[in-house]
Amino acid sequence: MIRSMTGFGRAQEMIDGMNITVEIKSVNSRYLEFSPRVYKNYSFLEDKLKNYVRKFISRGKVECSVQIDALETDDVIVQLNESLAAGYVAAINSLAEKFGLVNDFTVSQLASHNDIFAVRKAPADEDKIWSAVQTVLDKAMVSFIAMRTAEGEKLLDDILSRAELIITYVEKIEKRSPETVKEYNAKLLERMKELLGDAEIDEQRILTEAAIFADKIAVAEETVRLRSHINQLHAMIDTDEPVGRKLDFLVQEINREANTIGSKANDMEIASIVVNTKAEIEKIREQIQNIE
Repeated sequence: MIRSMTGFGRAQEMIDGMNITVEIKSVNSRYLEFSPRVYKNYSFLEDKLKNYVRKFISRGKVECSVQIDALETDDVIVQLNESLAAGYVAAINSLAEKFGLVNDFTVSQLASHNDIFAVRKAPADEDKIWSAVQTVLDKAMVSFIAMRTAEGEKLLDDILSRAELIITYVEKIEKRSPETVKEYNAKLLERMKELLGDAEIDEQRILTEAAIFADKIAVAEETVRLRSHINQLHAMIDTDEPVGRKLDFLVQEINREANTIGSKANDMEIASIVVNTKAEIEKIREQIQNIE
């Protein structure tokens, strides 16, 4: 299945008091480039996100952002600075004893000294958070892959239509190529008649020259390889594996065969067909740059 490297997916859900939003987007890249975007408090998610994405994506520049908005009911820990509190109590007791005062110091009064308390969030339950994030991530990934697949189908239709057109051009070249030999033979014979006049023409020499010319401009091997490459393209497309890199290499080979035909063919009509063929090859190459 052909997939584009361009895609976007988003999902949002409330799980265990956390409002989680996940976005995945990607553009073309020669390799897999992954960039996570999470709050500093959740940096432990970065490696988990990277390992998760690698299961589904092989190529593309991918950004994955995770936003977690926790409710105010988050667990917190209030920690007492016992040594500081003991210092306050000892100082008050000493003050009352030294000056003969009634010691009416209470717990409430002690608690009014905010510096004896440290308030912090409870340690994050990483497994619990990742489980919740993965639930939302799964949904975002489904829509992300669906978009990549839909884009891939459009690319596939375009590539196949151009590959079919290339085969049409190959058929025209194969039909035209023998005609160029006949035309060369006729022109050579006419030229010999002009030069020799009524003298006897060495037909064997003409046949030899025609054979040399035919061998020089023969493109049968190239057209056979072109057909074979187009068949390989169809076979690659029918696989379930990412084939973008392989297709890129194959199109280079297709273009090489077209160039060879263009350089060997001593004929304006074939040269024109080759130009059209190369134009379609270039369009296929451009489309393949978008394939995973």
